[in-house]
Order: sequence, then structure tokens, then C-alpha cells
Amino acid sequence: MSVPLSILDLAHIGEGESVRDSFDASVTLAQRAEKWGYRRIWYAEHHNMRTIASSATSVLIGHVAANTSTITLGSGGVMLPNHAPLTIAEQFGTLATLHPGRIDLGLGRAPGSDQQTMRAMRRDPSSADRFPQDVQELQGYLSDESLVQGVVATPGAGTHVPLYILGSSLFGAQLAAALGLPFAFASHFAPDALEQAVSIYRADFRPSAQLDAPYVIAGVNVIAADTEADAQRQFLATKRSRVSLLLGRGRKFTDDEADMLLDAPQGHQIRQMTKYSAVGTPSTVKDYLDKFTRHADADELIVASGSVDRESWLRSYELLADVSELAGQEPARTTA
Repeated sequence: MSVPLSILDLAHIGEGESVRDSFDASVTLAQRAEKWGYRRIWYAEHHNMRTIASSATSVLIGHVAANTSTITLGSGGVMLPNHAPLTIAEQFGTLATLHPGRIDLGLGRAPGSDQQTMRAMRRDPSSADRFPQDVQELQGYLSDESLVQGVVATPGAGTHVPLYILGSSLFGAQLAAALGLPFAFASHFAPDALEQAVSIYRADFRPSAQLDAPYVIAGVNVIAADTEADAQRQFLATKRSRVSLLLGRGRKFTDDEADMLLDAPQGHQIRQMTKYSAVGTPSTVKDYLDKFTRHADADELIVASGSVDRESWLRSYELLADVSELAGQEPARTTA
């Protein structure tokens, strides 16, 4: 690959699995990804989703970090309006102290949940409006000088945990550019504004203490398999599972019902979410990702596999690492 590859692990709870099974699978993936040569693994904060176990993001990062040695781990991302910046600074300051040089902090503005769950978390509906100020406050806590007089994050102060702005719109691009931070675009599920957002970010970027030039991470779905037919089978199963997740409201559809919904207007969102998907044999996937890298004007790709069974999920990442010759690549850091 012409750019580094990273992994987005949603800590998916598969059919018939427990939450602990999901955590064990995340550890297994991280241990193997470390050997395969991936740059980083990120975990996303989601709430009230029965199939995703990464709600306590910093705790999961700590667990995986304790069971690995070198791979960078982080949030993709922490939904900052759900939290006090000081709390996140203390959590990630703790992680960075225990695992120096291995912790990232990606930040998002969305709730990562529905309206009812937002209320259950005691979130102020207007808290997203303070996102730019909260990012800067958090950055201060992690630096050598807090922006809040008399308040110091312990642990946290002086750790300089690298921050990343996550987004699926132009807002995130503009904020990342203004603050001089790396920008990660969620094109793996919200592809529409990718090109415009990256263009704005690169044009408006202002160098900062953390970063002297723009740095773009683009998300993309990946299913690599030993045969084209198997990859397409897995891709269809992934889309069917999303139909039940997004349209079922607690109901699980049969395969025939899911296929009908995918072809119907209700399935447009799911079809659009998977617009950027590399599916096929390893060489086919690599060719797609090379083209996508140029299309997204990306400095790094973060890939998410939607394979619904564990062996295929792990195999997909292994095949991609092999064909991309990741092992032996220099694991350089991207930020100060």
C-alpha cells in the first residue's frame, strides 16, 4: 500500500456471542494486527446498541493495551459532548502514562446514541454547540498548561496525547483545519461529503504544535476472502445484518425479507453507507484501496470489516495485510 493501514474495531457482538466473547475477539485481533503490521486500532463510542460493546471506550482500550505490546490504540472516537473534558483528559492521561507512545484520542461531536439514550446519559442537548471549546479545553489539560485556571488533569497534564478530529461533514473538516489537528473522515458509513470535506481541510489547514501539515485518515469497508464468491457472500450477509439493525426495530428479518428491503427505497441508506467498500480477493481489494486512497486524497486508511463470522473477520484483515506487505513497514508516528 502507498499509505499506512489501520483498523476500526466496533467490538461487534456476533450471533450467539456474549459481550465477553466480543472483548476476547478484540484482543485477538489486536495481537494479530500487531504482528501483521497495521499502524493503529481505534474503538468507537456507541450506546444502547445490542450488537456493539465499545461503549466504555477508554476501558476497552486499556484492556487491549494490556494484552498487546506495540500497536497504537485509540478512540475512533470518543463523543466529547457526552463527557466533561477533564474526565476524558484523566482517562486518556492514565492510558498514556501506562502505555506511553501508544494512545490516540479521536474526538467526535455526535451523541453515538438516540435521543432517549442521550437523556439517560444526562447529556445537555446543547452540549454539541460547545464542541470546539471543549476540544481546546481538553487539549489544554493534556498539555503543559491548562486553559482553566487552577485545574490540572492528574494523570493527563504533560502527556500530550495526540488528538484527532472525526467527522462526516464539513464542520469537522473546518474545525480540524482551524486547530491544526489530523482529520479522520467517516466515509465507511457517511460517504457523501468526503471529497469536499478533505478539500476544505487541506486548503484551510493551519499548522499547530501537534501537526505541521494536513493529515487525512479516510474510513473504508473491507471484506477480503480467498475467493470472490466468498467475499460477495460475506458482503451480502453484512448488508442483511444492517437491515435488521437499522430497520428492524428489534425484529430480525429473514434473508428474503432483508433482500427485498435492500432493493426497496427503505434500503437506500444502507446501500449508500456501503458506497466505499473493497470486496473480493486480496488483489481486488488492494487495487480498490489504491484507487480509493487517491480519490479520498488520504494519508492513511482505516478499514472496517463487516464480516459476520469471526474466522472470516480475522481472515479478511490477514489477507489485506499480506497483499499490502504491511509487515516490515516502518511504524512511524504521524503526530508530535
